[in-house]
Amino acid sequence: MPPTGGDDGPRTLQTVSMSAQVLATLKELDGAGVTELATELDLSKSTAHIHLTSLVENGLVVKRDGKYALALKLFAFGEYVRSRNQLYRHGKPQVDELANETGQYVHVVTEENGRAINLYQVKGDTSVSGEYQTSKPQQRDHLHYTASGKAILASLPERRVEEIIEGHGLPERTANTVTDPEALFEELSAIRQRGYAYNNEEEIEGFRAIAAPVQTPDGDVLGSLSVSGPASVLQGDRFEETLPKQVVNSANVIEVNINMSNRS
Repeated sequence: MPPTGGDDGPRTLQTVSMSAQVLATLKELDGAGVTELATELDLSKSTAHIHLTSLVENGLVVKRDGKYALALKLFAFGEYVRSRNQLYRHGKPQVDELANETGQYVHVVTEENGRAINLYQVKGDTSVSGEYQTSKPQQRDHLHYTASGKAILASLPERRVEEIIEGHGLPERTANTVTDPEALFEELSAIRQRGYAYNNEEEIEGFRAIAAPVQTPDGDVLGSLSVSGPASVLQGDRFEETLPKQVVNSANVIEVNINMSNRS
């Protein structure tokens, strides 16, 4: 297929764009046959088959019992990318330690293309397990309804935050989700002043979180570190004082380790 695009945007190859859509759709459908994929992407069966066959030949998709699914080769790509990320490398030990101290879920998160990417998470001994937490590393979250995301947004330039809102919106997840841009900017200002962010049942009812940004010495945000758990556990002084101090201290340790590594 020929390149697309014009004066208003970059030129792209339709075949590459469609292959990316095929991969994303196979993930969403947890595998699919040719007909199902063609219907989902509004393609002819022959066109869908060509894309699937090309992806199979390149090892990115596998075919089993008439269904196509993502191949483990993509896992190898993802592991390579993650291992090259300094926030993951230096944040992993602190995530492990903080999960052990708090007994709750701990995450280290970064931002890419205006969405949150979960680099690493650990389940503490007393944390509540669930399918949502298990699948979280596979998701690209909005930033405005998680503590991790808001800690990152508070550390970004205002214009960048506006671009993210324009590109992804402020969808509502619960009755507590902040969906008004002005209210969000007010909260981001408060986060900058105190140094950490809250998620007060804004992503999931009955679930709270605290997060602190991880920044370079120049103030560029690399991501954030968070602790999350049931509102019945994260409440009172623990939610308002103890856990915020632990999260901020752990985030600062990651920053120091990254800074020392960059200077060595």
